Amino acid sequence: MLGNVFRGRNPEPKPLRQDPVPGVPQAHLLIYIQERIEWDARWIKVRIAITGRPGVGKTTLIERVLNQLSISAGGMLTKEIRKCGHRVGFSVIAIDTEEEGILAHLHQTKGPRMGQYTVNLDGLEGVGISAIRRAVQEKDLVVIDELAPMELSSPAFIPAVEEALASGRDLIISTHAHLNHPLVHRIRREFTLYRVKMGNRDRLVETIVDAFGSSSG
Repeated sequence: MLGNVFRGRNPEPKPLRQDPVPGVPQAHLLIYIQERIEWDARWIKVRIAITGRPGVGKTTLIERVLNQLSISAGGMLTKEIRKCGHRVGFSVIAIDTEEEGILAHLHQTKGPRMGQYTVNLDGLEGVGISAIRRAVQEKDLVVIDELAPMELSSPAFIPAVEEALASGRDLIISTHAHLNHPLVHRIRREFTLYRVKMGNRDRLVETIVDAFGSSSG
């Protein structure tokens, strides 16, 4: 039946109006749309996740990116502590104040045990987590380096990361390469993910800096 009703009916499509909005010339409307797209793009959050094996240079990559950005940044970085050429622990550094604390150490006696190191929760929370929370309130970009077992041993760390995720700030978060944790899975799923290797570190600096440049218009 329907075939009989529509058989032979092939109406010509109606031509589009020359000016889609009455009273507004099409050229003016296109200019407005382009300007609106550019304006909205300025408010798109940049969410970068960096992963890679230990020692590949994730923190160095982040530092090089920060050196080339003109926006304000805060949060935390982690670095090795070396003595006589040997790693004896890890430090946590607040980006905004450059305050440095002990994240974990061979000779730390109090705190969660992670392999041969003991986590210093006072250093992590007093320096690193405090820096994350300040950055959420005050900075354009929040850096969290890194999501790994030592940091996740603090009950205050996950809420601080979730606070950053819920904010309107740009984010750079580094993650342990093989960490199996719901928060890490979420970040890898929702963020633009870059895997750092020896052969691509220099190229990734430019790629990530360009991501912020395109966002700022």
